Amino acid sequence: MKAVIKHEIPGRIRVHFFSQRFSYREADTLQYYLDSFPFVVKAVVYERTADAAIRYSGSREDIIRIIREYNPEKTDVPENVFESSSRELNAKYYDSIVTSVVWHYGKKLLMPIPVRTALTCLKSVCYMWRGLKTIPEKKLKVELLDSIAIGASIFVKDYPTASSVMFLLGIGDTLEEWTHKKCATDLARQMSLNISRVWKVADNEEVLTDANQIAVGDQVVIRMGNIIPFDGTIEKGDAMVNQASMTGESIPVRKEAGASVFAGTVVEEGEIVIRVTAVGGNGRYDKIVRIIEESEKLKSGLESKTDGIADGLVPYTLAGAALTFLLSRNVTKAVSVLMVDYSCALKLAIPLAVLSAIREAGENNVTVKGGKYLEAVSEAEVIVFDKTGTLTKAEPTVKEIISFNGESSEELLREAACLEEHFPHSIANAVVKAAADRGLTHEELHTKVEYVVAHGISSEINGSRALIGSYHFIFEDEGVVLPEEKTEQFRELPDEYSHLYYAKDGELAAVILIEDPLREDAASTVNTLRKQGISQIVMMTGDSEQTAKKIAALVGVDEYHAEVLPEDKAGFVNEKKASGHKVIMIGDGINDSPALSAADAGIAISEGAEIARQIADITIGANDLQKIVMLRTLSDKLMQRIRMNYRVIVGFNSGLIVLGLLGVLSPSASALLHNASTIALGLNST
Repeated sequence: MKAVIKHEIPGRIRVHFFSQRFSYREADTLQYYLDSFPFVVKAVVYERTADAAIRYSGSREDIIRIIREYNPEKTDVPENVFESSSRELNAKYYDSIVTSVVWHYGKKLLMPIPVRTALTCLKSVCYMWRGLKTIPEKKLKVELLDSIAIGASIFVKDYPTASSVMFLLGIGDTLEEWTHKKCATDLARQMSLNISRVWKVADNEEVLTDANQIAVGDQVVIRMGNIIPFDGTIEKGDAMVNQASMTGESIPVRKEAGASVFAGTVVEEGEIVIRVTAVGGNGRYDKIVRIIEESEKLKSGLESKTDGIADGLVPYTLAGAALTFLLSRNVTKAVSVLMVDYSCALKLAIPLAVLSAIREAGENNVTVKGGKYLEAVSEAEVIVFDKTGTLTKAEPTVKEIISFNGESSEELLREAACLEEHFPHSIANAVVKAAADRGLTHEELHTKVEYVVAHGISSEINGSRALIGSYHFIFEDEGVVLPEEKTEQFRELPDEYSHLYYAKDGELAAVILIEDPLREDAASTVNTLRKQGISQIVMMTGDSEQTAKKIAALVGVDEYHAEVLPEDKAGFVNEKKASGHKVIMIGDGINDSPALSAADAGIAISEGAEIARQIADITIGANDLQKIVMLRTLSDKLMQRIRMNYRVIVGFNSGLIVLGLLGVLSPSASALLHNASTIALGLNST
């Protein structure tokens, strides 16, 4: 597609494409194309002018090359990109505001006074009716104040004031709705499913397939701990499905053959094969937006408190206006008081501050599911870390495979990878990757795979019962024996590695040594969190005492607990909460899910188990533990902003009421200053 450079400075370029304007779809296609390149820092596409402003790192030649190579017809854009775009939404509200401004000021120049007066009276009926409708609710609301103020202005024949007040109220309502919907849509996009591959049933075999290649009618396998990626009907199997993300039910629901399941829900127990009925499951943005807008999860405690204060102040404003009229017999002064209320600004600025903080976190690769979790992060005193995949890197590697049954290490690794690929976890991924790196193909050798949370996997391979998992699972739960002649070899296994045990027919077959390197930023993150006011930093792991002790010393946590089960982690969190502490839990595995759910704020690593991400209140990018430090800072600043907004709103509007009582401000001036301050605070909060 042809383009010309309009402006350029180092690191930034603005280009114009040869088109009068882009459609929304064309603009989104170009946006997606530019964002797909790692050296593009930020790109903004303007559909009205067919321009693109691009900030980039690296060479200018790379930018020129991708602009020259751009072809919208050859750019494959997932449909959910268009579903989630807020471009059309922004254009709609922008046009609405421009139209309102042009109409309001244009009619003053072009319409005779009698016609303007008639239009003002007609429009005032809508506002007065909106206020009167709140009376049956037996609760005084700001809409009633607005209707009384407009009605009073009409009564004293001050039509210009009534017209200005309705204009400002209309602009304020539009801006509030626009900003709230945009924030909610951006948040929904961050919270939407991000599933790239699924297990498709083809010719009675399971094939790992790209999710965007699944069609209606295909059969997909979902195992314990995995998110259901599409709407569908269960063909076989049964499972306990957590539907909280879609229905709000806190207790998992049993689903059997013939039952319907929804995209975004999680299989907590069992295994099912579903027949896909809708492939748009990944893009349920409308449903997610509605949940966000209606959910109390968005409200922090401080936000809910200010909402209550806002509604509680309305009767006092109404009483003040009535008292002003009784004492002064001056309708203008009374209307000036009615033009000012606290609830309008409180209900706009503070929720927008929360939504904007959530959106800002999203821009930093941190997904937060509600304002109350930011408040919990700000107030937290105790933080609990899982070890594997959290304090240690999300990509552990297989260092060595030690055979204990005489089979080759390659064959044992191949069989282990065949089992592990069905249950994505950082350790399981390491085994699968090691087999792939060695060129070991592993077709489906086993029968049905059973996963035991925090323990391991059980199946049957080539007629032999196969087990893979922790020491506790292999030797204590399953009673696997160690060949006598291998006792010394087993005793000499190096402690610096994590051990994964593989057994066949009740006898140890292999030990897979996993190198679990510490994250470079783990120690600095722990140190900074302590400086930020976290009083107790704990590490809990199912790994051995030796490994846990070593990592704890390197990281600098206050205490550690080794060889713990999922219920132990959750129990520790509940114990701390019962003693009055706010607790954050950070983990990435299925075994962390109970503790993530129990914590005041559960934080999951984005590349961890799907159920952990679904249950967690917050998800952070896998490659940067410092995001937790950023989250704490952001949460503290949000709480500071909410408190500041409250003080500014009460102080400024109280001043306007006093000036109205003294006759210094007219009703239109009061309305202008009140609405201007509300909009300014709302914009500042974004």
